[in-house]
Amino acid sequence: MTDTAQADTAQADTAQADTAQADTAQADTAQAYDQLLDGLRKTFRSGRTRSLDWRRDQLDALLALLDENEKPIMDALAEDLGRPPTEAYGADIGQPKLEIRHARKNLERWARPRRVLAPLTSQPGRAKIVAEPLGVALVISPWNYPIQLLVNPLAAALAAGNCVVAKPSELAPACSALLAGLVTSYLDTDAVAVIEGGVPETSALLEQRFDHVFFTGSTRVGQVVMEAAAKHLTPVTLELGGKSPTIVAADADLAVAARRITWGKYLNAGQTCIAPDYVLAEASIRDELVERMVDVLGEFYGPDPRSSASYGRIVNQSHFDRLVGLLGGDGAGEIVCGGEHDREQRFIAPTIVIDPSPSAPVMQDEIFGPVLPVLRVEDVGRAVEFVNDRPKPLALYLFSSSADTVEDVIEQTSSGGACVNHCVVHVLPSNLPFGGVGPSGMGAYHGKAGFDAFSHRKPVLTKPIWPDPKVMYPPYTELKDKVLRKAL
Repeated sequence: MTDTAQADTAQADTAQADTAQADTAQADTAQAYDQLLDGLRKTFRSGRTRSLDWRRDQLDALLALLDENEKPIMDALAEDLGRPPTEAYGADIGQPKLEIRHARKNLERWARPRRVLAPLTSQPGRAKIVAEPLGVALVISPWNYPIQLLVNPLAAALAAGNCVVAKPSELAPACSALLAGLVTSYLDTDAVAVIEGGVPETSALLEQRFDHVFFTGSTRVGQVVMEAAAKHLTPVTLELGGKSPTIVAADADLAVAARRITWGKYLNAGQTCIAPDYVLAEASIRDELVERMVDVLGEFYGPDPRSSASYGRIVNQSHFDRLVGLLGGDGAGEIVCGGEHDREQRFIAPTIVIDPSPSAPVMQDEIFGPVLPVLRVEDVGRAVEFVNDRPKPLALYLFSSSADTVEDVIEQTSSGGACVNHCVVHVLPSNLPFGGVGPSGMGAYHGKAGFDAFSHRKPVLTKPIWPDPKVMYPPYTELKDKVLRKAL
């Protein structure tokens, strides 16, 4: 055998061995997940998680987890995302605590069977709707708000009485490792498990049969999750994204609009699913709005945002490269502020771009970073047409002092949620459902909407033994037919 043939044979043997090793590892993972799910189902079938006392204990434990580990959480967020402490507390600790407290306060009322009126055709009888836990749920969370976006759906699932497998994002490794340790320390490990890892682990989990899958992430991955869940006819909640527009009317308070748009956009260095993705400003005020936003950026982050303790970083080099790529090429628009970047530090300055082509990459895909295109439109009507010509977004923002304008825009557009004269803050009220529509998501959570997402609303009709009229039973006669038609 020649040296070349020997080398080829050795290479083929190595490849075959690698494939066999990968297959063995995949089989071992599948077996481990089978055993994990069997244990969780055993816990659920025991009835333990249905107890309101158990649910309260788990919610209290989640609150303790957040309260007692504030510094480790902030440190992990700083390591993964360069998150400023104030943003870290507000988004990933404070907001989940609001959600948990709201669920804790309202749990008994949400879980109570709701009596409904039985119609004449069902009399005598009593009807009610029972909120029934679904079973074992899978929660897959993203990297941009790695604590909040795992804890919130986890709290909703536990409040509804479910067992849960939680999968934090591997792109926020410090937060993922921290959560894995804390959940084991604070929650009922017979009912809640955390699985770390990347695409292989997530794919293996999706091969399992769950009773509900809750996913937060991109539309592309959401399609993969939904396809996998469909094999088991598993219901899904998909919290996705999209290009959330901001419309600024000529009658808006431009000082307020500039400040609030700038805050909402550059929070977490723009890595927010409901961040303003682009601005449509009426022509008469567009330039003034941009000037005010540039001034606000200086107030927020100083002359050198790189040295600002209030400004975060891009999660990794891959996302950094993607974002930098959006700033160049034909039709990318004119950079009027920012544009500076440093790959080693994963820093991209807060950037404003004016008049990009609608066909440019920066206007095609969700930006998910600190780049804000601002386009000029003739009037609000044209802005509405621009929005409606594109996929339905997760959020829509409108700045106007006219009640008629507000009513028209809200009525004529479709989005997962909307906020008037502010940005992002519509996610804070726990009694408002949060979710997308069409490509931006499916289903909703927060508050009771989250409890409902992880519950089956089971209708129950109770009939007395007597009376038991024979008119509804065979053999059917002309008289019985007439009675039936009259009743129905």
